[in-house]
Order: sequence, then structure tokens, then C-alpha cells
Amino acid sequence: QVHIVESGGGLVQPGGSLRLSCAASGSIFSIYVMGWYRQAPGKQRELVAKITSGGRTNYADSVKGRFTISRDNAKNTVYLQMNSLKPEDTAVYYCNSVLAVHVGDINDYWGQGTQVTVSS
Repeated sequence: QVHIVESGGGLVQPGGSLRLSCAASGSIFSIYVMGWYRQAPGKQRELVAKITSGGRTNYADSVKGRFTISRDNAKNTVYLQMNSLKPEDTAVYYCNSVLAVHVGDINDYWGQGTQVTVSS
């Protein structure tokens, strides 16, 4: 069984910073991609940023230059440093992991989500 657990959300003023963390645990053979998605009320879930095991990153245009994704492969953990936050960043942020529990058995796993609210 695989567990994906996020932490670090909260309320922050515009221009402020937050750091999200996400740890994958359980019976894991290999993790290929870890990333963050977000969903605002009334909107579809969208990619924020993702990172491969080799360190290749991909960001949504709306967060480029403000957010930084990083990964600790030894700890099966991914981080999202969010700077210069804007009210439009307000959403539930979900951690996603593409991983294998056995050779060739690759699936998507999601965390429960953490709320980020940017407001004065």
C-alpha cells in the first residue's frame, strides 16, 4: 500500500511565501515523477509543477519564476517553494506521484490535498 501525505498549506498575505512538502511511503519499488497540482473552486485541476527522478522540471506558465519544485529521492519527498504569492494562487494543492510498486506496475497516486489561501 502507498501513502502520499502533504503538509505546509495555510493562509498567507499577497506577496508572501509558503513551502509545501509531500512524502510518499509504503511498498514502493521506484518513483518516476512527483508533482503538484491545484484546484480552485469551480475550476478544473491543473498542473503546477512536476519533477522527474532525474531532476527534469516542468512548470505552469502562471507560476514560472515564482515557484520552485525540488525533490529528495532518498526520502521520497517533493517540495514546492512558493514565493510572491497572489490571490489567484488560492486553491487546494494536491501531490501526485507516478510510481511502481513492482517492476512494470506503474500508477498514479494522489495525496488528500492541502489548502493554500492567499488573502489580505
